[in-house]
Amino acid sequence: MSPQKVRLVLDVVRGKNAQEALAILKFLPQRAARPVSAAIKSAVANAENNFNMDPDDLVITRCAADEGRTLKRWRPRARGRVNQILKRSSHITVVVAEKGAT
Repeated sequence: MSPQKVRLVLDVVRGKNAQEALAILKFLPQRAARPVSAAIKSAVANAENNFNMDPDDLVITRCAADEGRTLKRWRPRARGRVNQILKRSSHITVVVAEKGAT
């Protein structure tokens, strides 16, 4: 999905506790909430396993949605013409840190 739509969801959880952010995302109506939730869960798991951080103390310090590749598709229109459909994708980045660290 487009980075613009993903950024709307990321703005809601930026700066929040990781567990609180996951609870908020569970009830958001946007479709982008599911991949953002997966990215946060992955970041928390990486912090816990690779850096021995406590998952309850993790805070989302940075999160971004950058533009990925765009698939170009065509929709037939009247009189033999076509309109282009751009199926956009995005790269979601989530950085977590412990509460006291900056």
